[in-house]
Amino acid sequence: MSGRSDEDAARMKKVFLSGSRRISRLPAEVRQRLDEMIRRELTILVGDANGADKAVQSYFAKHHYPNVLVFCTAGDCRNNVGDWPVRVVEAPHRTRDFAYFTAKDAAMADEADVGLALWDGQSSGTIVNVARLVARSKPAVVYIGPAKTFSTLKTPDDLAELLSSVDTDVRQRVEGYIHDHVAELAQPQMF
Repeated sequence: MSGRSDEDAARMKKVFLSGSRRISRLPAEVRQRLDEMIRRELTILVGDANGADKAVQSYFAKHHYPNVLVFCTAGDCRNNVGDWPVRVVEAPHRTRDFAYFTAKDAAMADEADVGLALWDGQSSGTIVNVARLVARSKPAVVYIGPAKTFSTLKTPDDLAELLSSVDTDVRQRVEGYIHDHVAELAQPQMF
């Protein structure tokens, strides 16, 4: 989150990190952002999934970074590489479906000040997390893996613009997930 003033850093304390399960290696440009978070001593909110969650956890564990909070649904933590404190999020039901595993994501979006999402250009869950942040008027920086670029989204229009650049089938699937899982953005005029 480079380019921000010290005043911005003082306000921005909690970062929701999320990403696609297909991303298991962190590109150099993402590692630079994580290093900046360490330098600023920001609190990292991260899930427990394989892929990006585990890669991010491994990076912070390697750097012995203590300001990490791992969110797990129903207390069943799949990954906690650094043995950090765990925030248990109540499961919406017993079926281990999308809503079950993303209950923790909604909690992180509520608690975070900003987000960094590592997107493989396909994952619905990653973009639902971005939509949750945008719906709560919190900025989300999206690292778009295939393009190796960052995009900052602050409004539903920013999100719609990002989605307009992806394949139609991916866009329709992602928009469906957003409609089903982000009540604030389920309005017909959004998409």
